[in-house]
Amino acid sequence: MAKGKVGKTVESLGDYLKDQRVAARLSLRQLAEQAGVSNPYLSQIERGLRRPSAEVLQQIAKALRISAEQLYVRAGILSPQDGVGGSVELAVLSDTGLTERQKQSLLDVYSSFLALNAGRSEDDVT
Repeated sequence: MAKGKVGKTVESLGDYLKDQRVAARLSLRQLAEQAGVSNPYLSQIERGLRRPSAEVLQQIAKALRISAEQLYVRAGILSPQDGVGGSVELAVLSDTGLTERQKQSLLDVYSSFLALNAGRSEDDVT
């Protein structure tokens, strides 16, 4: 993923999180406490300065009472297209036996396979 796109993804995630927090009538401090993250870290996420892990996004989603999958899509972890590997990606993200780095590596390999196969004709794949 290009650096510019990652930065834009993180910024839009931060804007989205801030909107959701405000709609839930939570202060930054309250959400940080409920999500189990530090107040400065959450502030950096909202300002687009940090890219949170899938685990942190899950904690934030739980505190905001929204779908973690929505946040994964906003963060660029999941594809917004229905049916394109969502179950595989969700399985990797929810596996507690893997580190965050291992999860990201698996998702990167999976995405590269999908991209490779999308460029081939059906006869080449089978």
